[in-house]
Amino acid sequence: MTGKVSYRELLDLTDAILRAGYGYGPDEARITATLLVEADARGIPSHGVSRLAFYRMNLDQGHASPGAVPGVVHETPCSVVMDGRGGTGCYVSSLAVGAAIRKARESGVCYASVRNSNHFGIAGYWAELIAKEQMIGMAFTNTYIAGVPTFGNLRILGTNPICVAIPEGGGRIFLLDMATTTVTHGKVELCDRRRRPMPRGWVVDEKGREVTDATAFEKSFYGSNFGGHLYLGGAGEESGGHKGYGLALLVELLCSGLSLGASSLNTFPKGGSGGITHFFGAVRLDLFGDAEEIKSHVAGILQSIRESGKAEGQGRIYIHGEKEAEAREEAMRSGIFLDDATRAYLSSLAREYGVPPIGGLSA
Repeated sequence: MTGKVSYRELLDLTDAILRAGYGYGPDEARITATLLVEADARGIPSHGVSRLAFYRMNLDQGHASPGAVPGVVHETPCSVVMDGRGGTGCYVSSLAVGAAIRKARESGVCYASVRNSNHFGIAGYWAELIAKEQMIGMAFTNTYIAGVPTFGNLRILGTNPICVAIPEGGGRIFLLDMATTTVTHGKVELCDRRRRPMPRGWVVDEKGREVTDATAFEKSFYGSNFGGHLYLGGAGEESGGHKGYGLALLVELLCSGLSLGASSLNTFPKGGSGGITHFFGAVRLDLFGDAEEIKSHVAGILQSIRESGKAEGQGRIYIHGEKEAEAREEAMRSGIFLDDATRAYLSSLAREYGVPPIGGLSA
């Protein structure tokens, strides 16, 4: 059986679980719940409310510290460096992005780097938040070690996503949000949870062999640093795997390098904070001329791509961010789809922490 739940009810339930069972403060709980529910609403279940299990694990292992107070360790009129002090990643990021927006309003541009943070949800939320301010928005983060570099066999870099948002005329936003690995690790977790095989080309084992058993890979993933995700382009250089690896390394240097924070290899140490690092950018459109004229011109470029020739059997060319935006619109009208496993998990959390259940979840 599958079902849908309303955005508001799922948001309130997730918020209540985080406060009652995870020790999150009101501000931490609300922004974290927002990021998780937004992911499900946009059709990205790998980063949705099922991630509550990952957040619980981070708490139990001492990697995340609800209530930690992030602090600014360096700033200029157009930059800020923040130490998250092991706090919850979504809350830490909300402060960093807020600072970047405020400074960019005054200076035209601001870049924010963050160290000692945790998982910050979907990167697209943060870049889009900036873009709604008539700015180019950027969001990058390193992650727990996930990927194997070209010609290597040791996981040493994260999935290290790249996200850039550019306002388009008509209220639309071009939103490129992509992992530098072939897929995020959340999709592997989704296959494991649903007991489904992974497609070939996602991951390799410790000997560099492509594997499809998600459950077996999950067990080895947390037991050994050998074997892991492939970067965009796959293994070797023939199909451009070194390019995906290079993009991951670029993200690592922007996030960890500029914040003086931990590299992916050194995140989540035993008994220590998660150590995740982020990098955000906000650039006002009017630095380049009339903002409305620029948005209109961007819209024209993107529309020409939408209207260009289609491959046989295809009726539409999508611009990055459109599928997620349309999925969200539908979710707001008819509810958010949750698979059986996620619904059952939320029900168990609600029972465990004494939170009133909502309609659409299993008993």
